[in-house]
Amino acid sequence: MNATNAISQKQTHTTQTDGNNKQSSGYFIGLMSGTSMDGIDAVLVDFSNNQIELIATHTLEIPAHILNNLHRLCSPNSDEINIMGRTDRAMGLLFAQAVNELVDRAGIDKSAVIAIGSHGQTIRHMPNLEQGFTLQIGDPETIAVETDINVIADFRRKDIALGGQGAPLVPAFHHASFAQKDCHRFILNIGGIANITYLNGDSEAVIGFDTGPGNTLMDAYINQELQRPFDESGQWAASGNTDPAFLKQLLSHPYFALDYPKSTGRELFNQAWLEQQLANFSHLQPADIQSTLLDLTCHSIANDIQAIAKNGEVFVCGGGALNSELMKRLKQLLPQLSLSTTSDIGIDPKWVEGIAFAWLAMRHALGKTGSLPAVTGAKRAAILGNFYSAY
Repeated sequence: MNATNAISQKQTHTTQTDGNNKQSSGYFIGLMSGTSMDGIDAVLVDFSNNQIELIATHTLEIPAHILNNLHRLCSPNSDEINIMGRTDRAMGLLFAQAVNELVDRAGIDKSAVIAIGSHGQTIRHMPNLEQGFTLQIGDPETIAVETDINVIADFRRKDIALGGQGAPLVPAFHHASFAQKDCHRFILNIGGIANITYLNGDSEAVIGFDTGPGNTLMDAYINQELQRPFDESGQWAASGNTDPAFLKQLLSHPYFALDYPKSTGRELFNQAWLEQQLANFSHLQPADIQSTLLDLTCHSIANDIQAIAKNGEVFVCGGGALNSELMKRLKQLLPQLSLSTTSDIGIDPKWVEGIAFAWLAMRHALGKTGSLPAVTGAKRAAILGNFYSAY
């Protein structure tokens, strides 16, 4: 993935807010680097007038040597502390570079930006231990110093401290942005890990959780076999045939039977796990394995959606929205629900998560809660994130 120029979006979408919008007018920046680790997405957003206006976007590639360290940090390894310390600073510098390039190309003064909301790069997510934790790196102090803009980061730790999963956090944004009376909607984000948000148009209640792998296993396998970072439009998967026995074994993972709230990551669904699963299926052709991995993503998502509602609307965002084979198979598995992308309800699917963390930064700046305890399992709602001053 090459760095892309910032694009003036002028894409406006109405969002729900409450009173005391003393700081909601003005720019916020959202930074997102997800489980796929396919680049840093930076978005410049204006939340004035109870609307979301996406002003500009930018994607920055993660250099190979840093990406290698990130992959090493996602599982127990030697010399972890030193690697983590160096990579934390390196990612902070990369996040800052993404912000500076975004602001320069958008042609705005940095003083107009109230704050940067940085998700950070998750390297370990283990909320179900006796002392559960989640760990994101990308030093926010470095971002603040290198950009001269205040930063709000560490969004997940407060929710963990309150007994929650710390993830997913985007359902609160989905509810504020996409909920509509009398509309039963699923917002389906397919990044490295897939998560769904169910918005019942007749209720304030929100259901949200990670369904399991999104692109992460498919990306890992095509990189191993064909040295490609991802399966563009699902073409390689489309050339193969899913093996029913292999799919059944993959779907037998205990995570899929867990009730929500729940969240997951590379700690469960990774290349080492996939190699174990393949032990009895080494006779399969690589394209057939890729097709089966795509169906694992689709079936695990569809099973969870159908367990909640048999009809309604599904709007897809994240990299999976660009995978035409994935979208085709999902539609086949969900014939009673309409399926499209979030473009149909006002936001380009590539930028939804970045905007969500700009929104969480805005909520923090307003002193307002940004979490949904019903989604994460936390004891109460909380103002998420910590403030890091540029000065």
